[in-house]
Amino acid sequence: MSTVKDAKKTDLQTIDPDVSAGVAQFLAPVVVNLQALATDGKQAHWHVRGANFQAVHELLDDVVDHAHEYADLAAERVVALGLPIDARVQTIGAQAVTPKLSEGFQQADALIAQVIAQVDAVLGVVRTAVDELAELDPVSQDVVIEIARGLDKDRWFLFSHIAK
Repeated sequence: MSTVKDAKKTDLQTIDPDVSAGVAQFLAPVVVNLQALATDGKQAHWHVRGANFQAVHELLDDVVDHAHEYADLAAERVVALGLPIDARVQTIGAQAVTPKLSEGFQQADALIAQVIAQVDAVLGVVRTAVDELAELDPVSQDVVIEIARGLDKDRWFLFSHIAK
């Protein structure tokens, strides 16, 4: 008969600590930058102005929801491998590479361009993780490939509003 102690021992034996640490090294920045995108996306959502206000306002809510979902997916992968994740507000402010969003009300075209720049910055971090996780942990690589696919779609939807 197996005990809880035996189950914990077995679970921990299946996780290579070097793999866990390597995965966390590449997924932690993904989580931090997705959380930054979500926060700034909500700021943009509140401050968008212009003739296409409603469509952009609602699209930004989708971008925010997706960024939260993707951050959760990446964070839960790190935690499943036995390590903590740090996505506190102070950490996000100190480590995010996303460009600063302008303050106050903005016309939709200008605001969309800023959010696209943020998505591009996050995609840069995500694509680095895709490349680096290929040999280290294909399961974690699959997580960031899924995130990249979703961010590419969100970027396309945003860009379609300002494309000439």
